[in-house]
Amino acid sequence: MHTPESSESPRGSLRENRALQRPGSPRRPGSPQGSGSLLIHGADAVLTGLAGEAMRAGNGTDLRITDGRIAEIGRLRPHAGEARLDASGCVIYPGWVNTHHHLFQSLLKGIPAGINLGLVPWLSAVPIPYRRYFDHQYALRLAARVGLVELLLSGCTTVADHQYHYWPGMHFDASRTVFEEAEQLGLRMVLCRGGQTITRALSDAHAPEQAQPESLEGFLASIEHDVKRFHDPGPMAMRRVVSAVTTPNWSCTAEHLRAMASQARSLGIRLHSHLSESFDYVRWAHDTHGCTPLQFVAEHGWVGADVWFAHMVHLSDAEIRLCAETGTGIAHCPQSNARLGSGIARIPEALAAGVPVGLAVDGAASNEAADMASEVHACWLIHRADPRAGERSAMQPGGNAAALRAEDVVRLGSAGGARILGLDGVGVLAPGMAADLAVYDLDDPRYFGLHDPAIGPVASGGRPSLRALLIQGEIVVEHNTIPGVDLLRLRHEAADFVRSIRAG
Repeated sequence: MHTPESSESPRGSLRENRALQRPGSPRRPGSPQGSGSLLIHGADAVLTGLAGEAMRAGNGTDLRITDGRIAEIGRLRPHAGEARLDASGCVIYPGWVNTHHHLFQSLLKGIPAGINLGLVPWLSAVPIPYRRYFDHQYALRLAARVGLVELLLSGCTTVADHQYHYWPGMHFDASRTVFEEAEQLGLRMVLCRGGQTITRALSDAHAPEQAQPESLEGFLASIEHDVKRFHDPGPMAMRRVVSAVTTPNWSCTAEHLRAMASQARSLGIRLHSHLSESFDYVRWAHDTHGCTPLQFVAEHGWVGADVWFAHMVHLSDAEIRLCAETGTGIAHCPQSNARLGSGIARIPEALAAGVPVGLAVDGAASNEAADMASEVHACWLIHRADPRAGERSAMQPGGNAAALRAEDVVRLGSAGGARILGLDGVGVLAPGMAADLAVYDLDDPRYFGLHDPAIGPVASGGRPSLRALLIQGEIVVEHNTIPGVDLLRLRHEAADFVRSIRAG
């Protein structure tokens, strides 16, 4: 059940020094573009996020933006009085679409007790017991701010936050807090409203009050309340709400799954959760239900073009076909899967079958650099290191070395993510689409000597400087700086919070 918002913690407000509008700027980041236009000109390359040869803008690399949308791409001449952005030495990508995150974990990176554990013991050692420290709005606001700033500086423009930090009697409004943080920074936010309606036997034996389950009635009422307050069904929505129980089987009963699916479809919203992340989970589903996790959720309404699951590391051939046939999507989290030792998801096979796939960083407590720049580089590499080389060699010339091209990774991280989130006006650079884009400056020595600068941000790794990041045509990052955000202060606040946790 939703509870009223409380005031900020006495430790201080994060709002004091964060007027994000640049001095003299007529618009606020994230607000609709004015009637004027912006010409971005001189880029070395533009990757559009489109399929095939259309991935590379072949008729010129200039972009004109009008009313928050891309108006033209090509060799363009400036209009009289038009604002201009020099992109020489830069490559332009669609803004990354992060399809699964846990923002509250942004202050739980590298906890020694969990750094070398697999999924189930890690859950018991880190995200469950440490939820007791997020019992006030300040903590969640600070964590969300850290995570969103980290994502912005990597070129991310859309975030799906699987926010499961809710409990009975909660005295502040977690959903509003996350949306406010995203709005202040100008980000598109998809709130995947999570939670649980039963106690999880394998991980919750010593869970604190802040990890206790809600009633089904309370969970459903909160979803409906958030949809009425925040949900925008439009193709370029800045706010979306999704029904997202934390884990099917573990976090709710089968009857609850059906009720959640029925409500979501009556409200016109999507469904999301974790699934088949580790082999332990697959074995548990077989032992308990006599089927795979995906077969189980399919029996209870949790497959379809309005559903996507995070991880999906352990899928059989039949499950890949089921995802393709139903349009059920995958939020691929390569770094978190590697960090927890869960395995390498069968993404090349899923893509070949036609499964919708997007990229995601997962929570920072299981990915100590939860940004899209490091994620895309890891994605490009990890499938080439997949030991299933023999199978893949039979599928395509080059075997593992052709598992995913840099262009494939760009498409996953942009158009692929927008597709599974249902944001049809976002994710590619084309006339009429939202002007969500990153202008990456390849000014670091790691990018020097590239024969194909277009693939630098994916193939060379690192975090390229942002000459500009635009969301809905608004510049939200400029010369690698977020106007109005004091990074030094944010660093000190995060360090103070971590010290308070370590001090108990």
